[in-house]
Amino acid sequence: MTLSTALPKSTTMSLWVFPGQGSQKLGMGIDLLKFPLAKLRLQQAENILGWSVSDVWNSQNTKLSNTQYSQPCLYVFMTLLADLMKRSGYEPCVVTGYSFGEYVALYAAGAYDFETGLRLIQKRAEIMSRLPQGSMATLIGFEADKLREEVVKTADVWFANDDPKYAVISGTSQGIASVLSNVSVERVIPLEVSAAFHTPLVESAAQEFQAVLETTPFKLLSIPVFSSTDFVFSLNRNQLKDSLIRQITRPIKWQKISQLLVRQGITKAIQIGLGKGLLKPMKNLDPELEISNVGSTVDIDSMVIRDQLRKLSILNPTLIER
Repeated sequence: MTLSTALPKSTTMSLWVFPGQGSQKLGMGIDLLKFPLAKLRLQQAENILGWSVSDVWNSQNTKLSNTQYSQPCLYVFMTLLADLMKRSGYEPCVVTGYSFGEYVALYAAGAYDFETGLRLIQKRAEIMSRLPQGSMATLIGFEADKLREEVVKTADVWFANDDPKYAVISGTSQGIASVLSNVSVERVIPLEVSAAFHTPLVESAAQEFQAVLETTPFKLLSIPVFSSTDFVFSLNRNQLKDSLIRQITRPIKWQKISQLLVRQGITKAIQIGLGKGLLKPMKNLDPELEISNVGSTVDIDSMVIRDQLRKLSILNPTLIER
């Protein structure tokens, strides 16, 4: 099986989710610096990139919000967390990612090694950084019909997601400003991006990146990846590459993705990276779903302790009661 709309059933269905660009935050990854694996990866990254990821993590906020730097920084950060999770005994049944996060999901599924993935991300970030300036913003508290009407009639503005409560609009700065001048919005959160991702305005980047992706070797995947454009569980390398290209210009339908994943009987969902916002729609659909965030080694340690105590309580309930 290489493509499927369903997962094999098991008693524990664990999902790992990786967020996209815009989730970066100054100071991320600081706690990783003491680990030998992190030191190795950071040196490998500096050899490839020609600059220090840890320096940008810790002190260079302007660079961290620039696509050319933010995507490699997020890739190193989240792949390290994923590897440390695996070293702590955790393995997902399926992985997925939001936009850029899908590349980290592919790494976690075994599609490529760390260095191959970083070179791919470096080239993607370079291509994206050359795009004309654009904007993206999350909108909270608005009249849905009015917002949709304004977006539809305004040139060079599109919805970049499908959430009815937390809309993300993407386009030219002038277009977004025009929409906001005509719609009452309680809160506007500008995203730390430099282009109008997930719109036709970035079609040139998709075409240029396709040639890079086609020449990047993907290995056999060890676990399925949920494709964000085809809405299937896939082990098919060519199909996943095609999905990555189409993802650049298409909106991310995270509500639909959440619904499809919950229907598969996912019992645990872990967001690896900063925040847990991607898991909230799933939790709303299934209140019994166990969700967690892993954004530091402290989070991993807490998870290990929690699960060890859980095992002890199952083996000897009276021990925990005491």
